[in-house]
Amino acid sequence: MTVTLLVPMKPPHVGKSRLRGALASPVSPGSPDGAGMRAAEVHTSLVLALARDTVSAALDTPGVDRVVVVTGDVDALTPLAELGAEIVDDRGAPDLNTALRAAEPLVRAPCGVAAGPPGAGGDRGDRGVVGALQADLPALRSSDLAAALAEADGRRAFTADRHGTGTTLLLSAPGEPLAPDFGPGSAHAHARSGAVALTTAAASLRSDVDTPSDLRHARTLGLGPSTTELLGRAGAVPAAAHRPEG
Repeated sequence: MTVTLLVPMKPPHVGKSRLRGALASPVSPGSPDGAGMRAAEVHTSLVLALARDTVSAALDTPGVDRVVVVTGDVDALTPLAELGAEIVDDRGAPDLNTALRAAEPLVRAPCGVAAGPPGAGGDRGDRGVVGALQADLPALRSSDLAAALAEADGRRAFTADRHGTGTTLLLSAPGEPLAPDFGPGSAHAHARSGAVALTTAAASLRSDVDTPSDLRHARTLGLGPSTTELLGRAGAVPAAAHRPEG
């Protein structure tokens, strides 16, 4: 059974608006324009760092065959392609659910932009599992993601966030529609639609980062290398906050 994970992302410079300003950076007095540019650059770097750590852990997870990032700004996410992720255009999708629905047939197609290597065989494509993974899991451990995949065991299933209201991972049954319903209260929406709520602890998989408070919580779990480096350069996190392997 193959597993393809879709990772939907807004363009980094506009995504994660509640994290804007979470990392202060020193600026020269009397240069407000430069300060604004610097703040925007730091925010974009933070969004990309969160995504790099998420994608890197997903790519290292046993059982995950492909990670496909779905975005409206393909060029801005070149750093994720360098990790080994595929990047596809969301075709102007107005929201996350529409973007996922547009990408799902692409990754299920036997041939196409994101169809995987020729002659892959097996249950790749329309018979495999397609999942949606949030891009803001900087503490994600591949062992936690693997545990969730194992518990799902081919069922349409989801992992709720640590608050129990949102969804960090949604998985289809093999060959069946993903049927995403992300948004406020998505955990309840996915449960109502018949998806199984996964119970594995998987703290790192449940700890998405929307706010500065969420980022502080993720630090207690151990951040991935990209987020650790960025926060270290900003003087916001000690080196010991780097997550262990696995």
